[in-house]
Amino acid sequence: MASDDIRTPEVQWVPLKSAFVEYPKGDMVGRVLAYTCLSPIAIICGFVTLILFRRDLHTLVFFIGCIANEILNVVLKGIIAEPRPDARNTGLVDFGMPSGHAQFLWFFAVYVAYFVFVRLHQINNNTTLDYFWKTVIVVGSFLIAILSSFGRIYLQYHTWQQVLCGAALGSFNGTIWFALVHFALTPYFPYVASWKISEFMLLRDTTLIPNVLWFEYTNAMRESRMRGRKLVSMKSQ
Repeated sequence: MASDDIRTPEVQWVPLKSAFVEYPKGDMVGRVLAYTCLSPIAIICGFVTLILFRRDLHTLVFFIGCIANEILNVVLKGIIAEPRPDARNTGLVDFGMPSGHAQFLWFFAVYVAYFVFVRLHQINNNTTLDYFWKTVIVVGSFLIAILSSFGRIYLQYHTWQQVLCGAALGSFNGTIWFALVHFALTPYFPYVASWKISEFMLLRDTTLIPNVLWFEYTNAMRESRMRGRKLVSMKSQ
């Protein structure tokens, strides 16, 4: 039986590191920090959802940057080969330098900050309410990055050197990727959106639209009213 085969001593079981977090029993601080360490999964799910339902080119390119940043982290861990802290058995079999959680979350937070205060500043009318929400988004992103980074040290999955290295590398990569996207790739988005494959996949460029939510709302309401009037006129005939 297949179920009997996997129970044999020869089979080595390993945890899925991205979703494997332990905390001391009864430690509420550790429990909260353990939840923050799961934030990369929530962010990735958000990316996939946005890409599937909105098909925005910039979101897709942002996600590609996150993947490239993660691949670099895996490569560096293999090259540096620095083990995780030996204070306890974490159950993780990979290396710890640099911290993957810190590198991912600081890449995300830094990129979001540039996007909100540089890119959106150029196309939006900055009202007080807009600035408030922008600040909340950026502060929230950095708060998650800080708490998760501290959590990796508190829960003894990384040393502080590994976390600082991951945070610095993620911040640097986020800066470089935003500069590349903003100055080099964005001018080509309209051209890419016009490709046949882009039309087939419904990819779109919303770079020059100041408020995408308001734009989609007004267009949806306009279309709904127009179809409603057509339906009424057809019934009256």
